[in-house]
Amino acid sequence: MAIRLRSIGIAFFALLIAAGSYLASFALRFDFSIPPAYQVVLVETLPILLICKAIGFWSAGLHGGWWRHVSLGDVKYIVRATAVATVLFLAAIVFTRGVVGFPRSVFLLDFVLCTVAIGGVRLLLRILRERSERGPVRRIEDVAIVVGAGHAGIRLREEIQRSFLSHTEVAGFVDDDPRKLGLRIDGCRVLGSIGEIPALVEKHGVTKVMVAIPSATGHLNRRVLKLSQEAGVPCQVLPSLGELEAGRVFYNQLREVNVHDLLAREPVVLGARDIRSLVGGRTVLVTGAAGSIGSELCRQIAASDPRKLILFDRHENGVFALEANLVASGIQCDIVPILGDILLVDQLRGVFREQRPDLVFHAAAYKHVTLAEKNPVETVLNNVIGTRNVVDAAVESDVAEFVLVSTDKAVSPTSVMGLTKRVAERIVQGVEGAKGRFIAVRFGNVLDSNGSVVPIFRKQIRAGGPVTVTHPEASRFFMTIPEAVQLILRAASLEIENEIILLEMGDPVKIEDLARNMIELSGLSPGEDIEIEYIGLRPGEKLHEALVHSDEKQMKTAHGDIKVLQGAPVFRDIRGHVAAIESALKSEDLRRAFDRLTEIVPDYRASESISALIRHDRRGSRLASAR
Repeated sequence: MAIRLRSIGIAFFALLIAAGSYLASFALRFDFSIPPAYQVVLVETLPILLICKAIGFWSAGLHGGWWRHVSLGDVKYIVRATAVATVLFLAAIVFTRGVVGFPRSVFLLDFVLCTVAIGGVRLLLRILRERSERGPVRRIEDVAIVVGAGHAGIRLREEIQRSFLSHTEVAGFVDDDPRKLGLRIDGCRVLGSIGEIPALVEKHGVTKVMVAIPSATGHLNRRVLKLSQEAGVPCQVLPSLGELEAGRVFYNQLREVNVHDLLAREPVVLGARDIRSLVGGRTVLVTGAAGSIGSELCRQIAASDPRKLILFDRHENGVFALEANLVASGIQCDIVPILGDILLVDQLRGVFREQRPDLVFHAAAYKHVTLAEKNPVETVLNNVIGTRNVVDAAVESDVAEFVLVSTDKAVSPTSVMGLTKRVAERIVQGVEGAKGRFIAVRFGNVLDSNGSVVPIFRKQIRAGGPVTVTHPEASRFFMTIPEAVQLILRAASLEIENEIILLEMGDPVKIEDLARNMIELSGLSPGEDIEIEYIGLRPGEKLHEALVHSDEKQMKTAHGDIKVLQGAPVFRDIRGHVAAIESALKSEDLRRAFDRLTEIVPDYRASESISALIRHDRRGSRLASAR
C-alpha cells in the first residue's frame, strides 16, 4: 500500500512539473506576455498534454524508483519519457484541432524544459539527500590518491566522501591515460601518471595509495606497490572484476591479496593445444585427487569432456567435496570417486583392471617438509613405495600416458620429502617395456596451495601478526595452481618419454619480500601494523632451492616456456633398490632403508634430526618412536 501511494505521489509531482514546463514554454514563446487568444489555447490543450505526459512517463517507468537516487543512467529514461509524450501530444493536437493557431515552437520548448526540469529536480533531491546524510564533519586522518580515474575509481571516491566512518580524504586521481591528465573528474583532479606517485605523495601529503582498477594485472599492482614503497606509504587494492561480479565484495571493501599480485612475473599461459584433444573421450585417473593440485587437475579435465574421470584419494571429506563441486558445475562426464590407498597394492591393481584408465596423473604425495622430517617412514612408504605401486599398475594396464607430479626439492635434497620425490622421479625414468609414455613434471612452490606460505601469511595478517619468516635471505621459485596444472597437462601431450619436464619460472622470490608485499597489499605497514618475525630454518629446509641438478641439461621444446631435462644417467636396478627399501621398512631397519635411498640419491644431505635417528637406530628401537 505504501509503495502504491508513493508511486501515485511521484506521478502527481511529475505531472505538476509537466504543467509548469508547458506554461513556461508558452511564456518563453511570447516573451512572457501571452496574448489572450493563446491563453485560451493553453488552457484547452493542457488536459491533453497531461494525458500524453502521463502515458510517456508511465512507458519509461518514471513513476517508480526513488527520485533521490539518480544517476547518469536515468537521463536516457527521462529523455525517452518526454520524447514519447511530445510525439503523442503533437499527434493529438493535429488530430483534434490541427496545428493552425497553435504555436509550433512550443512543442520543442516544452520537450527541452520538461526534460531539464525533471532531471534537475531529481538531481536536487540527490544533493539534498547526500548533504543530510553526511552528518557531523568527518575527522580526516589519511590523505589518499586513487589509482585509476575510471568508473571504479569514481565509485570509490564517492563512497569515501559519503561515509562518515571514513576518515580519508582523496587528494586526486592518478592515471596513465594521457587524455585524462589535468582533467577534473567528479570534482577531483587527475594529478598525474602512475609513475609520478612518489612525487605526488610528497607534494600532497598523501598517506596511502588506493588501486581502483578491477581489471588490473598482477604486474600493474606490483608496479604501484613498488612505487608506494619508494614513497613510504601503504598500498591498498580494490576487488577484481571477477570478485565484484561474483558479489563476494563491495566497492568500499579492499580485498585480500591475490596470488597474481605476488608472482614476480606474469603468469605463464601455456599452450595453444586444447586440453580437450588430450583428454576428450578418454578415461583419466588422478591420484591425490582431493589435494590442491589434484583437485584443480580434476576440474580442468572434467571441463574437457573425458569419457570418465576417476578421483582416487584416501581423504574421504576431500573426495566428497570435490565430487559435489564437479557435479554442481554441470559437467557431463562419468565421475568415479574411489577411496583408495596407493600402498594397498591389491586394491590399486583392482581399480586399474576395472577402470582401464588411458591417462594417469600421479599427484598423491606427502609434501610438507617439516612434517616429513618428523615422519620419515610414512613419507618414504607413501612417496617411494606408493609411486612404485602406481607405476606398476599403470604398466600392467597399458596406460597411454603417465605423469608424476614432482618438486624442485628433489634437486640436491636436504629433506626426506625432497629425497623421496627424487627417488620417485628415478622410478619413472627407469620404467622399461611399457607401451605408454612415463614422464615427471618438476616445479617450485605453488602459491595458495594447502599449507603453503600464502594462506599461512594471510591467516597471520588477519590475526594481527606477527608474520613468521624462516630467514631474511630465504628464497623460492613460485607458480600459481593454474600454471602448475597447465604444465602437467601440457607435459602429457608432449612426445617425450622417461624424462623430466620443467616450466620456466623466472627468478626466485625472497620469502621476506613475499611477506612484505602481502602485508602492504592488505593496506598495512610491515614493522608498524604487522611485525615480521624470523624463526630460523627448520629441519630439512634449504635457504635457496634449485630447479635443475648440476648433471641435468635444459633442452628447449616447441613451447618456449617448457624445458626438458636431459643428461642425468638413469639409475640401474631402481626396482631392486626400491624392493630392498620396502623390505628394510617392513623389518623396521631404518638405517638400511636410508642406505639404499642414499645410493639412489648420493647428493642427499640429511638434516641433523634424521642423521641422529639413523645413527641411533637399533632395528626399530627408535623407529617406533618416529612412527
